[in-house]
Amino acid sequence: MDNRQALGSWLSGPRAAAEEMGVDFGYRGERLGLPEQGPGSLAPVARRFGALFIDWALCVLVAYGLFSGGDPRSASNWALAIFAVLQVLTVGTVGSSPGKRLLGLRVVAEGGGRLGPLRVLLRTALLVVVIPAVVWDRDGRGLHDRLSRAVQVRI
Repeated sequence: MDNRQALGSWLSGPRAAAEEMGVDFGYRGERLGLPEQGPGSLAPVARRFGALFIDWALCVLVAYGLFSGGDPRSASNWALAIFAVLQVLTVGTVGSSPGKRLLGLRVVAEGGGRLGPLRVLLRTALLVVVIPAVVWDRDGRGLHDRLSRAVQVRI
């Protein structure tokens, strides 16, 4: 291996370097028994962020209109509380928040089916903290989903 290959493998990351050496990681979601594409496959990161943005915007509007009294600073605090309640109620009952539903996503348990109430509460608490949601595994799942044994899939 010459210097350019060594530098290229360092810049492209450990996964790309391992794949060049012949390691087969499979597709995202394969370890979870999910299909590669279509309904039931792992949700793409861009759609998950889009759903999060829609849910957050909805919560900010509700907080600003109903609870803040016109003060934008207090609206953000209320929005976080509304966001947590929205996640617990919607993901805990129908498996999708409004943003997830609009973008064709659902949160399910790793083995399929609905998440139990305690796992929904754990997932929501970790999502509100933010840091666990931005730490991903090789399947692209956030730590909040891993710890609550949840998977975001396409509908």
